[in-house]
Amino acid sequence: MRRWLAGRRGDMVEGALTFPLMALVTLALVNLALAGFSATTANHAAGYGARAGSVAQVDPAGRALEAAQQALQSGIGDYAVRVAADTYPGGVVRVEVDWAVPNFYGSLMPLFGASSGPLKGTAVSAFRKEGW
Repeated sequence: MRRWLAGRRGDMVEGALTFPLMALVTLALVNLALAGFSATTANHAAGYGARAGSVAQVDPAGRALEAAQQALQSGIGDYAVRVAADTYPGGVVRVEVDWAVPNFYGSLMPLFGASSGPLKGTAVSAFRKEGW
């Protein structure tokens, strides 16, 4: 037993057991980083679009949509923007940005009772329309 523990033969077995686990952990970190970056980008775009729409004197919905889409130019994944804006001062400009990134663990998710689709989320921001 001591000879087996002191020998180098166990290194190959140890590597064969730990490499798949480390590969799964690394892939999970990449997947979560993509989802985090996409969620942060969507949140920024929603806030930027709602703010731009709230200060626009003409066509607040169009300005909010344009600003949100401009902010999403550097994003990763798929985005969809929805805007609802009141035209009178004090009304609400609301921007929703849906985001989705591919799920690298899609084929493994049904084993844990989850769906195998992409990772998704929604960012929402609302500002009061300025005016006098």
